[in-house]
Amino acid sequence: MMRIAALLLALIAGLPVLAEEVVLGLSKDTVSINTSFDGSEILIFGAVKREAPIQDDPRLQVIVTVSGPEETFTVRRKEKRFGIWVNTDAVEVDSAPSFYAVSSSTVLGLSISDTEDLRHRVSIPRAIRSVGAPDTIADATRFTDALIRIKSRSNQYQLNEGTVSVDEQTLFRTAIELPAALTEGDYQTRIFLTRGGEVVSQYETSIYVRKVGLERWLFRLSRENALMYGLMSLAIAIGAGWAASAVFRMFRA
Repeated sequence: MMRIAALLLALIAGLPVLAEEVVLGLSKDTVSINTSFDGSEILIFGAVKREAPIQDDPRLQVIVTVSGPEETFTVRRKEKRFGIWVNTDAVEVDSAPSFYAVSSSTVLGLSISDTEDLRHRVSIPRAIRSVGAPDTIADATRFTDALIRIKSRSNQYQLNEGTVSVDEQTLFRTAIELPAALTEGDYQTRIFLTRGGEVVSQYETSIYVRKVGLERWLFRLSRENALMYGLMSLAIAIGAGWAASAVFRMFRA
């Protein structure tokens, strides 16, 4: 009996103790999209819970990522042929986030190592999971780079280095700007604590993005009754055209 108790104590003693972990807060965990929605801002803040004294070297770094629902994208390459631009190659990106933001307390490359980035898929290129390129295309990575450039211009892909404030290696906060063009769904939010490029703790939660009011009614109608949605759109277009024509005739008279 004594030998069994001693063995259990040895096993417990050998278990790793999590010295630092995240205690998280969000300014809001639900974003409502209506016809007047022009974007939003989420404040993410929290603290580091410790079971050991603060370690000064290397310093604690914090990385925050917010990822929208996965989507499929087709990226096409245009080339000038006989004086006109035509599509020559196409690559399908099988799984990429509709929105992705990564914020860090310092330069991302100093916050996390390449190995840890590959394991946790933190940086924007790593968040794009699968690229289905034909065998005839040798430079598939250029299509991924093109997708990142396009999404970055519309603020749907964001790299915000040095925007996470960390006070006394304990309190942290940052703000993530959500653009107007958001896909409805759950936005996975992850917080990583790193030291020397290694992840020492992580925490996950979700932000819920939902269409409300007229926006949601139209969205559901387009998905559940495409014929009715098409007829309604046609009727609105005809009505708008007739109204514009009537106003023009009135001013001419």
